[in-house]
Amino acid sequence: MPPLRTALLQSSGQLGDVAANLKLLDEAAARAAAGGAGLLVAPELFLTGYAIGEGVARLAEPADGPAAREAAAIAVRHGLAIAYGYPERDGAAVYNAALLVGADGTLLANYRKTHLYGGFERDWFTPGDQPVVQAEVGGLRVGLMICYDVEFPENVRAHALAGTDLLLVPTALMHPAEIVAESVVPVRAFENQLYIAYANRTGPEGDFEFVGLSALAGPDGTARARAGRGEELVAGDADPELLKRSRAENPYLGDRRPALYEGLV
Repeated sequence: MPPLRTALLQSSGQLGDVAANLKLLDEAAARAAAGGAGLLVAPELFLTGYAIGEGVARLAEPADGPAAREAAAIAVRHGLAIAYGYPERDGAAVYNAALLVGADGTLLANYRKTHLYGGFERDWFTPGDQPVVQAEVGGLRVGLMICYDVEFPENVRAHALAGTDLLLVPTALMHPAEIVAESVVPVRAFENQLYIAYANRTGPEGDFEFVGLSALAGPDGTARARAGRGEELVAGDADPELLKRSRAENPYLGDRRPALYEGLV
């Protein structure tokens, strides 16, 4: 099975302008596909911007809404799968969500952030309650979570136990939490023997300052691709053969003793 070339779009887009951000997604998809990517990952709340405050209610759409249909058309046009963050409306509830569409335009998965970060998110969003959401892309089992979720080891371990090969994490990591991108994410990939595609926002936005440092972390704990602090598109390979070899050499999952951990929950 060939590696899945995975591109990470590091950008904060245009605050409150869904049409402009879809255009940016289209342009990034064209560049990613030209570089051989089969998957493009964009940041948390990419379609609307993060610091939208009361605009959350106005800009939120259903998982199959107009923006999702346009993202699906972008995926088909460029022949690659796309994951991105957006505010999802479902009845009276609004979720901080991530959508994954296939290269054929099929909606493959929709994930709702389970661990909301800070007062802004808790004020405007309802937490999701499904920790493991998966789909198949390029022969790999792909999972979804969002930003703060990856900082909880239980979350990533649940994906490892469910067989996730590549974990997509649209992100809005802020200063001074650079350690998450630089250290925590590669360690999560190593201790769980999977790839993590961590796509961050960048630069100032309202009261927030996003730090970039997007990365594709491998099961060996190294960054197979790493962005700097500015607007950037980077790509690396999620290689199933490397994953197979690494899992054979690293016994963490097989050496677990779950009966000892029951008190943790």
